[in-house]
Amino acid sequence: MPFVLSRVDDRLIHGQVVIGWGRPLGVQRILLIDDDVAANDWEQDLYRMAVPEGVTIEFAGTAAAAARLGAWQADARRSMLLTGSVPSLVRLYAADPVALHRINLGGLHHRPGRTERLPYLYLTPDEYHSLVELELLGADITAQDVPSAVPVGLGALA
Repeated sequence: MPFVLSRVDDRLIHGQVVIGWGRPLGVQRILLIDDDVAANDWEQDLYRMAVPEGVTIEFAGTAAAAARLGAWQADARRSMLLTGSVPSLVRLYAADPVALHRINLGGLHHRPGRTERLPYLYLTPDEYHSLVELELLGADITAQDVPSAVPVGLGALA
């Protein structure tokens, strides 16, 4: 089954993701793609505590996730793929552009070098240009912090 949501959010799993997105989309599995978290059992335990009962969670680094996208897609469970960075998303998209055809930009917060594009979305010039390149390759990229908000196309973020 296609991923019901492929999201970039630097907070990874939090209430807005599991309640705001997970419940309305009927998410049964969360795939958290992050190299640091995949290597840290303690962080994984913290994220597990934030996942509601009945929803499973799997952790993978970017390279391992890229190799597993096809298998995850073939699984019947309604899955949400989460990563915390644009570079990770770019690597995943390169591995399987069909699986990650629709991309949601959620919370990417202020850091040095990032410019505000929306109140919840800050991007460096390199991050923005990487996303433009993905869109030119066929990705459907929108920014949307919560499901009830109107999606904002990448072109409006220039």
